[in-house]
Amino acid sequence: ETRLSTLLSQITGDTPNTSLEIQTVSNSNAYTSHGGLIVARALKAGGVKYIFALSGGHISPILVGCKNEGIRVIDVRDEVSAVFAADATSRLTGIPGVAVVTAGPGLTNTITAVKNAQMAESPLIVIGGATAMILKGRGSLQDIDQKALMEPHCKRVQLVKSVEEIWTSITSAFTTTLSDVPG
Repeated sequence: ETRLSTLLSQITGDTPNTSLEIQTVSNSNAYTSHGGLIVARALKAGGVKYIFALSGGHISPILVGCKNEGIRVIDVRDEVSAVFAADATSRLTGIPGVAVVTAGPGLTNTITAVKNAQMAESPLIVIGGATAMILKGRGSLQDIDQKALMEPHCKRVQLVKSVEEIWTSITSAFTTTLSDVPG
């Protein structure tokens, strides 16, 4: 574990925290910004200092929002590596690890690491980009039933249909991943 802690420190520039402190934030500005910034503010409220991602168009606003909120975006080579890194971060810090991936094939590429985290009871949040709601079911780029894909492997899967749902969805994801048996 010490080697892993040292490696995490070298990658992130942070010292691992052994106690989890989730900040309770009542952010009146949470709904006055674009969706990516709301995601970043909700992650920050959960104590997230960095996310793991593979850049893609569906998630670009989240990456920009994280940068604006001081959350370090660590770009990885593929989606499964993003989830493995988020899982390792969770195990070392006690704060749920966060992976952000693009829609469709980006999310399907996470399954091995998501299942690994589930079996290890590791608190993890995976945010998958998606096609616009108006284009769902119309053959748009990377449009698959992501909820059906993830449900067998996750404690909770939520499809966010509007910007107004983002804050509540992410903050409740922290509660869910840390409740009862973590995961």
